[in-house]
Amino acid sequence: MTSIDKTGTFPLGSRTVKRLGYGAMQLAGPGVFGPPKDRGAALAVLREAVASGVDHIDTSDFYGPHITNQIIREALAPYPDDLTIVTKIGARRGEDAAWLPAFSAEALTQAVHDNLRNLGLDVLDVVNLRIMFKTEGPAEGSIEEPLTVLAELQRQGLVRHIGLSNVTAAQVAQARTITPIACVQNMYNIAHRQDDALIDDLARDGIAYVPFFPLGGFTPLQSSTLSAVASRLDATPMQVALAWLLRRSPNILLIPGTSSLAHLRDNLAAAELELPDDALALLDDVAA
Repeated sequence: MTSIDKTGTFPLGSRTVKRLGYGAMQLAGPGVFGPPKDRGAALAVLREAVASGVDHIDTSDFYGPHITNQIIREALAPYPDDLTIVTKIGARRGEDAAWLPAFSAEALTQAVHDNLRNLGLDVLDVVNLRIMFKTEGPAEGSIEEPLTVLAELQRQGLVRHIGLSNVTAAQVAQARTITPIACVQNMYNIAHRQDDALIDDLARDGIAYVPFFPLGGFTPLQSSTLSAVASRLDATPMQVALAWLLRRSPNILLIPGTSSLAHLRDNLAAAELELPDDALALLDDVAA
């Protein structure tokens, strides 16, 4: 048994995965653009993650672009039978590294084929449709048109399961009238808890929720409470943040990302961290 087995499992599409996975976003260069400074280190991180029991990797072909998926293929193909790779479409990168929407039928279809080619797959396990009405967070609006395109690609056998990213609760409800939804991937952490009700609704229906930026992302979360709890438990703030998410709801699947072997080991060690009830109560109050 690896340490991350202690986190338990939850369904993701037609598979069941461990609740502590790995996000490949940081394997590209600075700003998730261009090649990494050390390709060998990126390969080593992926191989150690899988050797440590990780069976859920999150990626996208617009990381790099193309580079992260090519590194995953080089590191891990032929893929273990139990490995679930989740990718996302709906965005593209500008020449200045900007994050731009890519919602047309042509763009979405091309993105699926780019992911298939660069990952070296015949079918994608799960594809998240990232909604880009706003770059920095969810914004209301109908997602029927792009989701219908993705559902057609699923009917063609190129995609097994469909998820959503950067969406509102209303968009999740709309999507579920169009096609089954395997997972929802939004920003969520101890300080940013706008999705509390959505997480609980999805849990009741057996749908996975995959939070990104457990420590705030590009603008790191600063919390004296988090730091104090981490110090008391002889843990890192990231480990505490991940342990809190694991306690938050059984349908939460984690995808902490790093390009460092040391940080990977630290993140996976969060599976061993027990949060006492009084520490949990303090962390629950951070958002307030």
